[in-house]
Amino acid sequence: MKLTLEIDPRSGFCNGVVRAVQQAENYLQYSNHLYSLGAIVHNSVELDRLKEKGLEILSIEDVKQLHDDVLLVRAHGEPPETYELARRNNLQVIDCTCPVVLKLQERVRTTWERIRETDGQIVIFGKKGHAEVNGLVGQTGGKALVISSIEEAANLDFSRPVALFSQTTKDPDEFQRIADFIRAQRPDAEVYDTICRQVAQRHKSLVEFARKHNVILFVSGHESSNGKVLFELCHGVNARTWWLENASQIDMDWFRDGDSVGICGATSTPKWQLEEIFIYLQDVTK
Repeated sequence: MKLTLEIDPRSGFCNGVVRAVQQAENYLQYSNHLYSLGAIVHNSVELDRLKEKGLEILSIEDVKQLHDDVLLVRAHGEPPETYELARRNNLQVIDCTCPVVLKLQERVRTTWERIRETDGQIVIFGKKGHAEVNGLVGQTGGKALVISSIEEAANLDFSRPVALFSQTTKDPDEFQRIADFIRAQRPDAEVYDTICRQVAQRHKSLVEFARKHNVILFVSGHESSNGKVLFELCHGVNARTWWLENASQIDMDWFRDGDSVGICGATSTPKWQLEEIFIYLQDVTK
């Protein structure tokens, strides 16, 4: 079987994840262990690689029992109470919060301080329980409302002022539909498009990439929120899109002789993992 293979040049870790992984690896060059509050990246293959170097994933309950040690805060960010806990427990924090997320946290916090004076509400378009969203809700003392669809937006109290923000990795088109809906109910609603530009640009380029190939192999951990969004984006324009985590999951029945195969991934997918898929298919189709 002859296949033409291409790796999406825009796929791979986003800048925030690159920075977090690099800082973890730098620390582990001089220490045999490092604690991370939550998974540093939503990708089991990459996590296994880092665990072999000494990375250990902790829950917030674990951190409550940790004292006099070092703790990495991942790119997703954390609410203020996490930093207070670290201070009380004498933990040195390696803060890898993405600069884009840090800026968003500040915007949510300052908007909340202003809008609550008029009984306003902060609304966040995002995934409930996601680490980044938890960090944003924490900027409002837990008062922000999280929605994931227009149906949920319809349940908002539009007699009160609204300020809308977005989790940085959400679908820009879906955010715009929700923003338009909220403005239709409340024309004076404040709308802040806080989707990361790198992520937003990837949406557009990935649609073009998926259309130009017969088959798309989308490589990502199934626990990745961004992975789910981008997979659905690819599948929406190319029905022969397959979601996998590693080369062992490839089924050769997915392909026909002469197919053009595009290999791409989420912001949590390292470039080496895409290259691994590329090399595997090269070898089995020689």
